[in-house]
Amino acid sequence: MFSILKKELWAYFGTLGAYIVAVAYILISSLFLWFFDSKFDTFNIFNVGLASLNNFFVLSPWLFIFLIPALSMKSIAEEEQTGTLVWLFSKPLSIESIIAGKFLAISILVIFTLFPTLIYVFTIYNISMPEGNIDLGAIYSGYVGLIFLSTAFISIGIFASSLVKNQVLSYIVGVFLCFFCFYGFENLASYNLLGNYDYWLQRIGFYQHYTSFTKGIIDTRDIGYFLFITTLFIFASIQLVKLKK
Repeated sequence: MFSILKKELWAYFGTLGAYIVAVAYILISSLFLWFFDSKFDTFNIFNVGLASLNNFFVLSPWLFIFLIPALSMKSIAEEEQTGTLVWLFSKPLSIESIIAGKFLAISILVIFTLFPTLIYVFTIYNISMPEGNIDLGAIYSGYVGLIFLSTAFISIGIFASSLVKNQVLSYIVGVFLCFFCFYGFENLASYNLLGNYDYWLQRIGFYQHYTSFTKGIIDTRDIGYFLFITTLFIFASIQLVKLKK
């Protein structure tokens, strides 16, 4: 697993890939939170007038829906396209260690991407009136929720890459699955088609579990949910790769 992890980290950080993703994420989120006005003023922190990063935690999942599948789309699909997957099968590596190594590498890259956003916390802390009048607990729980949500997206992205051979198709499938799991169930429940069962339909999706973190609540049930979803998609990816073997 550590051999695969080092290989994947070098593939990301040894080239411009990791840095381009990090810069793109920071640039887009910064534009929405600090610069865009008019029709985007619901995200602009100055227009909202509150010393809070809630808008950042609302915006980030939508950015991750597009960025994380871009990182994970090549995890298995590229190996299969180039023929290196067969080479990996010939090595003393288990399928589980291959998937785990790739999963951990993308997770580290996502944390690397999130790390510079701590400057937002520093900025909010210093411009609030009085200085330091911010809810650090809510910010902390928001970051915890964002990390758990990103691991679920990563597992979905790897599943999509294991499902199809083409990287572009893998990206499209990954974006669709991430979007549907995050907001699809929530949107379906809003139509009130199932009566009392709409509540349970909401609980199937990511949205309700993630928003609990953004409200400053770290619930073990929400943590358990994301761990279950991540494990489920990782297990499915392992089974798909085993079929390729």
